[in-house]
Amino acid sequence: MAVDALDARILRLMLEQPRTSVREYARVLGVARGTLQARIDRLERDGVITGFGPRLSPAALGHPVLAFVHIEVTQGHLDDVGDALAAVPEIIEAVSVTGGGDLLTRVVARDNAHLEDVVQRLISTPGVVRTRTEVALRERVPHRVLPLVEAVGRSAEGPARSGADRAP
Repeated sequence: MAVDALDARILRLMLEQPRTSVREYARVLGVARGTLQARIDRLERDGVITGFGPRLSPAALGHPVLAFVHIEVTQGHLDDVGDALAAVPEIIEAVSVTGGGDLLTRVVARDNAHLEDVVQRLISTPGVVRTRTEVALRERVPHRVLPLVEAVGRSAEGPARSGADRAP
């Protein structure tokens, strides 16, 4: 699905002002409300927009420790282990990866002792061969997609026009 320049402007505005109404987005962007709603619906249908809602802080929920746990899985058990990981509330993300492990998980914990308990639970999961844990010290670049949206928007606009080509 191609994201054009208007889509990129819509996405940027939605990221920058997530609590604004569709009517206000339409006013700011200078497009009809129906056009804007149709664009948003298409972006949702095409999987560009994957959800709406607040972003929550695990630290503010009492889980300030963040770790990345690499998990090696017995061949043929990736789906079973993935299903088991979904039952562990401290795992806030898990993806299959190439390289030194089969899964990479983002794990939060109340403290280091709690992190150890979570890792021990993972190790005891049938199909898990071994784990390797890396504790995050400080977030340097928070999760973001706005710079990507801006880059896609610039690509969709095409090459910059020279001053002679621009309309007054």
